Amino acid sequence: MKRLWVLALVLVLNSAAVSAQTDWNLRADEDGIKVYTSLVPGSKIKGIKVETRFDASAPQLVALLMDIKTSTDWVYHLKSAVLLKQVSASELYYYSEVSLPWPAANRDFVAHLTVTQDPETKVVTIDGPAVPGFVPEKKGIVRVNESVGKWLITPVGNDKVSVIYTLHMDPGGGLPSWLVNMFAADAPMKVFKSMRKQLEKPVYKNSELAFLAN
Repeated sequence: MKRLWVLALVLVLNSAAVSAQTDWNLRADEDGIKVYTSLVPGSKIKGIKVETRFDASAPQLVALLMDIKTSTDWVYHLKSAVLLKQVSASELYYYSEVSLPWPAANRDFVAHLTVTQDPETKVVTIDGPAVPGFVPEKKGIVRVNESVGKWLITPVGNDKVSVIYTLHMDPGGGLPSWLVNMFAADAPMKVFKSMRKQLEKPVYKNSELAFLAN
């Protein structure tokens, strides 16, 4: 049953009313990855916050997050991910389907990713809310239309970044909120550990992006 919660962090590439929450409760602390949850006004689903550091530059991490075609390699239980529209080097739309075990139906969503950087602090922000109505819904798959999340990527040294990720979403389709909340620390931990391994691949090691300063 833990896999029913995976939907929330599969939307990890998906802005951020939840980031303003201050009553965060630590749920897991392992290998330098901390996962918190918080009540969100008006919702039975708790918000998620993940804090960690990566031995990588901001361009490396952004290159990984924007590389939609490889996201199935590291995002837990992601069945497919397809680039729909590349608006610019720092903005895109993509479609993904999430595999959930029977009897739950698979979920899908369209996300709109945008990357910005503060020219003074060099802090990178990635917003990626779910976008309803971008593509037709598919029979037998529950469309996720409510998801807001944000990445804050702060350089903290030579090829090192501090990361804060926040997320709040509604999986829809009748998944009970108590079940979603119960396993709120499991999927984030798996996803962020996989990200660390992915960042070690040569394709990301020397990433340079024209729209980002190191």
